This record gives sequence, C-alpha cells and structure tokens, in this order.
Amino acid sequence: MDSSRYGSRDYDAEGSALSTTPFFAGLPEAAVQQATAQAVTRRHPANQVLLLENDWGSSVYFILDGWVKIRTYNLDGKEITLNILGKGELFGEMAPLDEVPRSTDVMTLVPTVICNLPAQDFVQLIQTEPQAGIRLSQLMARRLRQVNRRLRLRESDSTSRVIDILLFLADGQGVVSAEGTEIPNLPHRELSSLSGLARETVTRVLNKLEKKDLLKRDRDIMRIPDIVALEKLLV
Repeated sequence: MDSSRYGSRDYDAEGSALSTTPFFAGLPEAAVQQATAQAVTRRHPANQVLLLENDWGSSVYFILDGWVKIRTYNLDGKEITLNILGKGELFGEMAPLDEVPRSTDVMTLVPTVICNLPAQDFVQLIQTEPQAGIRLSQLMARRLRQVNRRLRLRESDSTSRVIDILLFLADGQGVVSAEGTEIPNLPHRELSSLSGLARETVTRVLNKLEKKDLLKRDRDIMRIPDIVALEKLLV
C-alpha cells in the first residue's frame, strides 16, 4: 500500500473528535468508545485521491475538517462529480456493508482531516445499535432524494440547474448565519461537473444571480441571503 496516498498520520485514536460528529451524537458512550477505539486520523493536502473505484472497503471515513468530492466517469472518460461532502459527514460506508469493491473515487478539494474507522468496527456498530442503523438509513435516504431531484432537473434550463446545485449544497453543507445560508465557494469546474453544464454557463448564471442579490460570493464561501426566494426561481 502506498502510504503517501493516505496522507500524514496524526495519532492512532481519535475517538473523542469522532464521537462529536452527527452520526455518533447521542449514541451510548460505551458503544461509541468501542467502535472508535481503532480510529486513525490523517491530514491530506488538496487534490489528493483518498479512494479509488474498485478498491475494497477496509475503512469508513469521517470528515473532521475540509471538503471532498465523490466522482466517477462516463463512457467517454469525462469526470462527473456526484457529491460534495464536508465536515461531519462520512463516506465509504457502502462497500463494507455490501462486501463489494467501491463504486466511486473520492478526492480532497482543500486540505482535509479524515478519520478512518475500521470497516468491521463500523459494521459491528450498525448491527448492535439500532439508532446507528437508523441514522445510516436516513443518510442514504437523504442522498438518494438529492440525486433524484438532480436527475429530474437535468432537462431544465441552465438557471434552474445551477440553482438546484446551490440548494443541493445548502441542504448538505449549508451553515445558517445572520446573513443567510453559507455554502462552500467551489471552483466553477466542480459546479460545472455537478450540474452537467459548461463552465462558462455556470459562471454566467452565478453572475446573474449575484446581480439580483440572490447570491453573494466571497473568497471561500457563497452566501444565499434568502433560500425561499432562490427556490421560487426553479421551473
């Protein structure tokens, strides 16, 4: 195994930080301690591949800080971004449950801190703690709803498709502040891949939304002042 691919190792047990993620919140302390006893935290630079399609699932991964993208490729070899995940989210949970190779790649977008949980410990937790199983089901249901919504809008106009991606990011990664809902200010190439639109089209739509005060952009974040007003533009 190429250890550089998995980033620099910080320390062997990260149960305390891992237990504060939404997935573990409220679960019995003893069960959480047992499940996270062998967790390992690593720091990864931006643009590092964490998982490759067809890898076997030896770990489940929790994001303690940063952003990753889930990607695959179409028949022409074009990269397709399926999802963007941030702090507190998990990925890589399907392969250990199905006992099959992974179906997508995962790559960091920014410097990212990942906690690796051995797959057998994660599966054991799901099998013994009903609430953990419910949370995993809820997570999978939310992601499925997001994908279904995006598929329904594939034939919509460019404005609707970009707005849907913004709402998609707000649903998964949005942080509510006094000035609106903050989402990561992703490179336009990522928004292009998520929406299936040309990068130039994405840029044009974002500029239009900004001129209408429906979107504000800073260096690291985009801010949606009024989610309801943005949703009303969907056709």
